[in-house]
Amino acid sequence: MDLIAAFPQADADRLRSALAEKFAWVNQEKKGFLRYRNLLREVRHLRASSCDFSGDVVRIGAEADLSPDQRPQVYRVLRGFMPWRKGPFSVFGIDIDAEWRSERKWNRIVPELPDLTGKTVADIGCNNGYYMFRMAHHRPALVLGFEPYVQHYYAFRLLNGFAGQPHLQVELLGIEHLALFPDSFDVIFCLGILYHRPSPLEALRDLYAALKPGGWLIVESQAIPGQAPVALFPGATYAKVPGTWFVPTGACLYNWLARTGFREIRLFCEHAMSSAEQRRTAWMDFESYEDFIDKDNHELTVEGYPAPWRVLLKAAK
Repeated sequence: MDLIAAFPQADADRLRSALAEKFAWVNQEKKGFLRYRNLLREVRHLRASSCDFSGDVVRIGAEADLSPDQRPQVYRVLRGFMPWRKGPFSVFGIDIDAEWRSERKWNRIVPELPDLTGKTVADIGCNNGYYMFRMAHHRPALVLGFEPYVQHYYAFRLLNGFAGQPHLQVELLGIEHLALFPDSFDVIFCLGILYHRPSPLEALRDLYAALKPGGWLIVESQAIPGQAPVALFPGATYAKVPGTWFVPTGACLYNWLARTGFREIRLFCEHAMSSAEQRRTAWMDFESYEDFIDKDNHELTVEGYPAPWRVLLKAAK
């Protein structure tokens, strides 16, 4: 899909330059980049006979779509994209139990989901596209995923190569590129991104500017418990993650949205995190939630900060 044509109001010159820069970067002959490209080439001829995005598990293809020789090949390729952070997926009958039980977050959003039918949607930090596939069930005209990390970008290309959904597209862009898309999206999802930004208000301003008038933002963030409109600013790490900046309460994020210009703001979900939702699996065998929390006091991180909650808000432009 030609993004310049799809978004006539975009800053065409700067967007073209950004895409060219990302294309040149990802096509370097670097070992990691080559590995993902080579894995894609092995199975790029395979297509799913059917897809089902309506349930908790994103189902792409069926076991019968693969020959006895192809099944171990596809399994090996899928394992080559570990760690799988978002899911669950079933790909040609191969079950991928990802680190995050992402269906739980999606099911919290569904009661507040804006109408996506025929809409232009952005998913910021889309990872491997789990939520994009779930959005596809609601018949949007286009979902554009912003994903700057190469592994996640190629994992989506692998999955959608099988699924063949032309209205789903991911580019190696980050939230900082939203400024190139003024008044462009009917709905924007920004899930699990804000606390990784050194300036969350600047990020919210970019989200606001990229929405069409009357458009909706669904924003989800790591948070700390409490009713006061405050944010934690950790030292070197928060729950062992170095790239964490401001961790707000729900009330604080509400105020950030209001002062950015959003209206009809609604905090519709807040809950404590647990290892039932984020954990190690056979498809993500690195440290996960239980390793980030104080072993003797589960209300604290290993650094002694309040253990993470998650908050979900909806707001209109």
